[in-house]
Amino acid sequence: KLFFTDYGNAAKVERCDMDGMNRTWIVDSKIEQPTALALDLVNKYVYWVDIYLDSVEVVDYQGRMRHTITKGRQIRHLCGLAVFESYLYTVNSDNLSILQINRYNGTDVQSLAGLDNAKEIRVYQKRTQTAVRSHACEVDPYGMPGGCSHICLLSSNYKARTCRCRTGFVLGSDGRSCK
Repeated sequence: KLFFTDYGNAAKVERCDMDGMNRTWIVDSKIEQPTALALDLVNKYVYWVDIYLDSVEVVDYQGRMRHTITKGRQIRHLCGLAVFESYLYTVNSDNLSILQINRYNGTDVQSLAGLDNAKEIRVYQKRTQTAVRSHACEVDPYGMPGGCSHICLLSSNYKARTCRCRTGFVLGSDGRSCK
């Protein structure tokens, strides 16, 4: 799945399949400017920062079990968001510091370090990745991902895929080759 935020005409958090199909709103009320998003891949939670409401909130992948992690002045001007173990990590763009927020006890907010300039944060650690099983976009014996001549995108599940073409090409009638 692909998760993303939008705060155009109607603010929301959405998800879709990697090929863009099955687009679904998972949060569309009591939300104003969702600007950063992070996923807990193991427990299937979506966290986001709303810079207008000065809040960090969470829902499950279906948009259920919504609750506020923390809210208020102490977390104004946040950008970027990452999840690792019991904590959320974010950047306060006002004073350029990295904040650590206990995701189970939002009152535990600590400033970890100062930065010269940052707008995003990522945690790179082997435990943040779930195990990968075989999938429909694996390279075939001819070196083509999922049998697609250009781009292979996972679809509704790991066994389904959609082939796409680079700009200037059209997908052939076989649904795999680009011309």
